[in-house]
Order: sequence, then structure tokens, then C-alpha cells
Amino acid sequence: MLKIKNVTVNFGGIVALNNVNIDVEKGSIIGLIGPNGAGKTTVFNVISGIYNPNTGKVEFSNYDITYKKTYQVSALGISRTFQNIRLFRELSVLDNVKISFHKNVGYNLFDAILRTKRFLKEEAENHKKAEELLKIFNLYDKKHELAKNLPYGEQRKLEIVRALATSPRLLLLDEPAAGMNPQETQELKNLIRFIKDKFDLTILLIEHDMSLVMDICEKIYVLDYGEVIAVGSPEDVKNNPRVIEAYLGEGDFEFA
Repeated sequence: MLKIKNVTVNFGGIVALNNVNIDVEKGSIIGLIGPNGAGKTTVFNVISGIYNPNTGKVEFSNYDITYKKTYQVSALGISRTFQNIRLFRELSVLDNVKISFHKNVGYNLFDAILRTKRFLKEEAENHKKAEELLKIFNLYDKKHELAKNLPYGEQRKLEIVRALATSPRLLLLDEPAAGMNPQETQELKNLIRFIKDKFDLTILLIEHDMSLVMDICEKIYVLDYGEVIAVGSPEDVKNNPRVIEAYLGEGDFEFA
């Protein structure tokens, strides 16, 4: 579904990504791991159109998206979350989700100003779909609360809900377990498996919680200093000496 081919990204004299190749198969959950500063989020920014690579290309369903704008990438079926939660904090939970449906609305500014039948019909449909999503994720009872007032774990969940509202085929999750306690992380594992099956998704995720990565990912790519240093199953990766060295230097180490 997604192919990153020989992608290099330079920021002045700094090489953020160096000849990176990643393949994401349809229907899979793929992990992208590595130490801080390895280039993981840069990969996501290249996929989603925030950064343009210096060399290489990105293909999505055999379509070249290398230099597409972020809204064009979203329209093709790629959605993402961010390491730092980016909700509309002063809006309600429901409105946060409804906003994401607006990329597919058929009404225009004229319809919105005059509140035409087309506008009212589509807004009612989006309202209903947003409520249905919130019910699935057990956030319906909090739909009128401000996003900033949700507990941290539920804010993370809301960000995923908002990403799903864009009807993606590929979902990019950037450190979804960051800041979560063990119980919340276990619930997140179950949630990721659930949304993959429920919404027929392919998922690429960045994560530092190795228990989560090793438990749900079918294949893992490991980045270090902008280069892919290992690719394989969780078992292969956790026993790879180069991966262990990249995380903690020489010595005995075992992924949880």
C-alpha cells in the first residue's frame, strides 16, 4: 500500500533521513522504532506532505504522492495523529470530530451562509456520524465536554477518533502510548487491533513502548541516525545486536 523509496531529507548540513526504504503492506500493522532523533517523525512528515524529500519518492497505492500537499494526501486516504496532542482544546469533543468530516462536504460557502437544505442535510449527517464514532470509542457521554477537560488517555483516544473521521485507508500513529499508564497502554493495544479490523485499516506506528510494539506489530523497521538499520519480525528485531546497541550501547539488553 505504501512504498518509501530511497528517501533522503537534509536540513542544512544535517541528514535527517538517508536513503530510507520502507514497505507497508495492506492490512498490516507496521512499527517504526528507534532512539530519539533517529528520524521517525520525519518519515511521517514526508508521507503526510509536511516535508518534501531531497531525493527519493513516496508511493501510496501505486500513486506518486512525493510532492503532494497535506490536504491532498489526506484526500487520498492517509490520516495521522501527532506525538504532541493537537486537539482543538476549547471546542467540545463532538465538534472536534465533526470538523474532520468537513473535508468531504459537498456544500459551499453560499450554502453555509444561507443555511440551505443541502447545508442542513450534510451537517445533520456529519453530526450523526460523529456521534456514532464517539459511541464506538466510549466517548459519547462526554461529547459536550471541552477537549481540554478530558483525561490524558481520552484525549489520545479522541485524536485517533478525529483521524478516523477523515475515512483513511492508512493511519499513521505517532507515539500513541506516550504518557499513558500501563492500564491505558493495554487498552490502547486492544483499541489499535479493534480499529484495524473495524475500519479495514493499514497502520504504521511510531512508538517507544516496546511492549506495545512487540505485541501488535507484524513487522518492525528500526531507524538510527536517519538510516534503517534493521527490518523484520518483533523476534528478529529484539534479538538484533545492532538494534540493542543503538538503544543502549554495548551490553546485555532485552526488550520488554
